[in-house]
This record gives sequence, C-alpha cells and structure tokens, in this order.
Amino acid sequence: MTDSWKLSGAVSRVGAQDALDRHAQDDGWDPHIVLTAHEIAEARPEEWMLEAWLPRRPSTADKRAINALFAVDPPRFKVEKLPPTDWVSLSQQGVEPIRAGRFHIHTPDHGADPAAVNFEIPASQAFGTGQHATTAGCLAMLDRMKREGVIVRNHADIGTGTGLLAFAAMHLWPMAYATASDIDPVCFEVILSNAHSNDVPLGEGPGALMPTIADGMDDPLLSSRGPYDLLIANILAGPLVALAPEFAAATAPGGHVVLAGLLETQENEVRAAYRRQGMRLARRLVKGDWSILWLRNSRIR
Repeated sequence: MTDSWKLSGAVSRVGAQDALDRHAQDDGWDPHIVLTAHEIAEARPEEWMLEAWLPRRPSTADKRAINALFAVDPPRFKVEKLPPTDWVSLSQQGVEPIRAGRFHIHTPDHGADPAAVNFEIPASQAFGTGQHATTAGCLAMLDRMKREGVIVRNHADIGTGTGLLAFAAMHLWPMAYATASDIDPVCFEVILSNAHSNDVPLGEGPGALMPTIADGMDDPLLSSRGPYDLLIANILAGPLVALAPEFAAATAPGGHVVLAGLLETQENEVRAAYRRQGMRLARRLVKGDWSILWLRNSRIR
C-alpha cells in the first residue's frame, strides 16, 4: 500500500482516443502513470473522462507530460489524493464486469462467471475492454451470428486493440484461422499479454491467433491469409467508409463483416459505402447512440 493520487479531466471522445494514442506511442512514458478513459454516460457518447493514476503526488513534470498528450487545449484536471491503497487495483475499480451474449468480460479485480464464457481484460487498456457500448455490441452480434448458424473458417479482427473480439470469435469458431491487427505497435504486446492471461493459443494454424501490426488492410500477412469468411472492425466511421473497398475485396463471397465505432447518425453513410461494394445488411444492433452492423457479401461463390 502507498499514497495514491488521481488526475481527472473531462474530454471529448476523439480527444480521449488521441491522448491514449499519443501515450501508446511515447517510448519514454513513465510506467508508473497509468491512464484510463471512459464514457461519462451511455446517453452522452461524445463526453469522456480521462484519468491518470499515480503512486505519488503529481509533479510539475508529471502534469506537463499528461498535458502534452493533447494537441490543443488540455482539459483542466482535478487533482485528488486518495486513501492509502493498492493503486494499480484502484485503477480497475468502478469497471464492473459486463455480459454480452454468452460472454462475461471482467478486470483482474472481478471474478469469472461460471455460467458464461469469461475473458479477463485489464481496465487500463481503455479501448476494446468490453466496457464501451461498441465492443459489447460486437460481442452480442458475434454471439447472434453463431446462434443463427453462421460458419466461419477464417476471420480477422481489424483494429483489434486488446484482442478481445478476436478471442471471442475464436471461441465461437474454434477451428478457424484467426488474425488480429492494429495500427498501434503497442497493441502487439497487449494482445500477447491478454492471450496469455486468457489461454488463447498463438500461431499460424487453425484454432490459433496470428497478431500483426498493420494500417488497415495494407499488410502482407493480412493479404496472404485472406479471403476471410468474417471481418470485424470496431474503429470509427471515417476509416470504415475509407476501407469499404478493401474490406469487400478481402471478404469471401457470401462472407460477413461486422462494423462498429459509428454513431447511429453516421450509419447511412457507412451502409451506403458498403452497399456500393456489394455488401448487404443482415442485422443491425443499436447500443445507446452507437450502431453495430452485420453485413454480408452478396457475391455468390
């Protein structure tokens, strides 16, 4: 146990994502400063809270490093001294387990659910932990696809973050080839760590996960392992629209795409981009203000 301090500030969703991206790319970041970010309320998806947890009183240098994560106008941080505690565990508190379909996602501070499929994902990995509506929605959609009889022999999770959605797809289709990619190099070690914690096998063959770092579909590994029966992409509306031709080309005839990270107000634009590529809506799910889309490649084998 040691003194713990927390800095917290209100930011936009995009601001939180950008700050965490800069944090992940900072090779000199002090590992004692743990960052988390979360939606303030499901009904207000653009309003987020960024929190920094430290095992000491924040110094001027600490505050400067955190402020530097913002290109312009860093938030006004509230500084709190917390009671003596295990500060790493404290950063996990308030992140309750979630249930999505058959899946139970929890942090190391919470136990498994014996009636569910469990994945343990640390809360400090703020994007792709299952806590955000889009990730939980993807889990529910994948569960529905399995219940409706979808067969997958080869799948890829693009923009995987923590690896969670790839892990879920591997459970649902245990003999499929599995690939997970992200543009952020830091995610590679995160995926490896989470795979180890959740007993997810790594490798090239069926039933094992092959992670890679890639910008969209521009990667030799992704190209060589396609076409895919299932592509999963929980990113943002703009990249989803831009990647529509590449996703369609990488999806096998009759194959499936699950898209998330788009607000319901952005759904028509995303659906139009994929409709132009021969992708047709199979199902949609709305979580708060967020849409999760299941599309199918209408090309015939």
